[in-house]
Amino acid sequence: MKTDMSGDEFRRFGHEVVDWIADYLENNRDLPVMPQVQPGALEDALPAEAPEDGEPMEQILADFRSLVLPAVNHWNHPRFHAYFSVSASAPGILGEMLTAALNTNGMLWQSSPANTELEMVVMRWLRQWLGLPDRFFGMIHDTASLSTMHAIAAARVAAVPGVREGGAPANLVVYTSEHAHSSIEKGALSLGMGRNQVRKIATDDQFRLQPGLLQAAIKADRAAGLHPCCVVSTVGTTAVTSVDPVADIQQIADSEGLWHHVDAAYGGPAALLPEMRWMLDGAERADSLVVNPHKWLFTPIDLSAFYCRRPDVLREAFSLVPSYLRTDQDDRAVNLMDYGVPLGRRFRALKLWFVMRWFGRRKVEQILRSHIEWARELAASIAADDRFEICAPTPLSLVCFRLKGSDEANRRLVEEINRSGFAFLAGNVLGGRFMLRLAIGHVRTTREDVQAVWSRLQALAGSIASAG
Repeated sequence: MKTDMSGDEFRRFGHEVVDWIADYLENNRDLPVMPQVQPGALEDALPAEAPEDGEPMEQILADFRSLVLPAVNHWNHPRFHAYFSVSASAPGILGEMLTAALNTNGMLWQSSPANTELEMVVMRWLRQWLGLPDRFFGMIHDTASLSTMHAIAAARVAAVPGVREGGAPANLVVYTSEHAHSSIEKGALSLGMGRNQVRKIATDDQFRLQPGLLQAAIKADRAAGLHPCCVVSTVGTTAVTSVDPVADIQQIADSEGLWHHVDAAYGGPAALLPEMRWMLDGAERADSLVVNPHKWLFTPIDLSAFYCRRPDVLREAFSLVPSYLRTDQDDRAVNLMDYGVPLGRRFRALKLWFVMRWFGRRKVEQILRSHIEWARELAASIAADDRFEICAPTPLSLVCFRLKGSDEANRRLVEEINRSGFAFLAGNVLGGRFMLRLAIGHVRTTREDVQAVWSRLQALAGSIASAG
């Protein structure tokens, strides 16, 4: 009985898939970014039950093209400007293909030495690019949400001796900006804390956490018998990409004995640029930090780089070794399962290794610098059009703006550009008003793409105004 494809079959269909991927990367500008489908359309088009007998690969690939592809929102499109733009670059895709073929599990060093040691290497390389000290221990998670949850878990252990055995008290408090990512609240919730144990500190006119208000909140909570344990600053908030004053927050964390976690999931890569290194001033003294190469370092989803200055605390929080996983080995043999929740660990480091080697630091810097320049150029063009207004500063590669007038008109503008298929944008509410967010970050996006989207938005704005 044949249990898998033959080598010849795999070679044949593998070449077909690689050819399709190459064409897709070269020509996906011709595809509508947002699919024109109704909810349930794909589900209804597919069989309700899995096949009893295997089907030919020709049919599976044909159904991918005719049924699945029309329902895809093309995140890997140069004019995908919603949320934060992401890229699966060609080198990263090749690395991902090899990861799937090897199919290793890096839970222990001995379960796959290459997983662990390549992860140590790429995390060291990235740490050097970011200008972080050697004492930061690095490991890879799937997303920043999981990385941040690990940071809060370590903060709990650091704040409450014996928490592993007795559980965390109900009076622990976490602090962050009112514009911080929802993953901070979710991380606290996942660890058994309530939403009332997460303080959202108000921001200034640049949407940055105000250190004075943070200090006052900590003082008030201590007076009320509560136990402050962790503060999370953000380098590139989701709403407006504001950059919290990391050094000032670190000073408060030091004086108050709080764990300081820096969420640089989006903005962190920009610190590779000498002119943007200021964003991470003070981060060298933080307890932990997260950067997502799958956001702005051209690495296929998912890959989140988590650094911790106190890995002994992280290990205390998570190390739990049953007999069947115990090993006797050299001190250099790191068992990454001891530093986090997941036991199974994909060989994610391989795709980041491909990306960092193929692009190199100089090319990465050139691309990031271009994205920031194009965003600022776009912001200037928007400000020069008296029908529009800029809603927030543009420190990185996100532009926040709106049509002057009603929220309804702005929602229509987003809907129209997305329905056109030419580009995909997302909206947000800031200060009670609906605004548009245009994020630049795809490796294949060009200045011409950005200008073309702006021209299309200007034309749509005219149509909306004419229609009343």
